[in-house]
Amino acid sequence: MINDMEKDTAHIPYYVAEGIMDRQSLTITRLWIMCITLILLLVGSNAMWIWYESQFEYFETTQEVTQESDSGTNYFVGGDMNGTADN
Repeated sequence: MINDMEKDTAHIPYYVAEGIMDRQSLTITRLWIMCITLILLLVGSNAMWIWYESQFEYFETTQEVTQESDSGTNYFVGGDMNGTADN
């Protein structure tokens, strides 16, 4: 017994099937080209971002806070800022 799919494909001429296969191979080739292009663009944009970020120098300063009493004055080691502790 032949199912519905075999009935539909049994009457397709050979030149039509060959044309469909040619279109599919062209589509697959275009998709491969697009995938390779997108991968190259991703690598390129990441490289440019790393180059851009490497142009800057980052400084990390740490300031130590000392407090003599619970309601006393806070002193930063660098002497930059003085403040009073709130209870």
